Amino acid sequence: MKHIFLNLKRFDIPRDWGGVNSIAEPADWGGYIVNHTQDGVKELLEAAKEETEFVMYVPEAHVIPAVQAKTADSPVVIGCQSVFRDDVAEGRNFGAFTSNRTAKAMKALGCGSVLIGHCEERNDKAGILAEAGVTDTAAVNRLLNQEVCRAVEAGLSVLYCIGEKAEEQDRWKEVLREQIETGLAGVPEEAPVVIAYEPVWAIGPGKIPPDQAYITKIADYVKEVSGGRDVVYGGGLKQDNAKMLSEIPSIDGGLIALTRFSGEIGFYPEEYLEIAGIYLGLR
Repeated sequence: MKHIFLNLKRFDIPRDWGGVNSIAEPADWGGYIVNHTQDGVKELLEAAKEETEFVMYVPEAHVIPAVQAKTADSPVVIGCQSVFRDDVAEGRNFGAFTSNRTAKAMKALGCGSVLIGHCEERNDKAGILAEAGVTDTAAVNRLLNQEVCRAVEAGLSVLYCIGEKAEEQDRWKEVLREQIETGLAGVPEEAPVVIAYEPVWAIGPGKIPPDQAYITKIADYVKEVSGGRDVVYGGGLKQDNAKMLSEIPSIDGGLIALTRFSGEIGFYPEEYLEIAGIYLGLR
């Protein structure tokens, strides 16, 4: 199976407020994206040579509008961005999770998947731990492991992100192995978990992305360590790398975020469909 994931981050913030959203009013933004992509996704799936899933990870405020915008035969799965490490349990906790987003809450609202361990989430957790004097990177992986376990228990599929920073490149195998083995500890082999590789050292303006040989080396290693789980490229599936990534046997898809990186920078539904089409060999 191939996987086309979409991380919409906080692309809902209007340009007037410093964001990149110029396609819809913030309150309508989640539903707008689903309405302007699901028919196109259907067409891609009808033409695709391989079974493919399309998942969109939206900010929490947009979960309900996005779910409500889906048609009865929509192939789009709506997902959330991370979940809390604990959840409701009969006789123990009936919902005392102020400010937290639990997996069961997201499942009840119509989510089918969750994005966990994105480098932005990892940085946030590491920053909080550092305030308490904790610099053990394994602590972040242990917290993420709790999130993954709660998500799987709630019936959500998981896109689990891993990746090495610039200062970790000389020991990338050790870093990725720890992120996989600790982050997925206790998760059943049959659980619907896909791993996204983010080359954190190459993400951002002016950074040089990894080439096909490097991505292949990483993907092969991740599959070996994870027991053969599907691996997608999490460093940004774009128009200029979609064909290259589609030619790597050990890469099973990609994670799209921004679709335009110059001029009116932002996310545009028609460009998202174009990127997916290129990756699937339909453009």
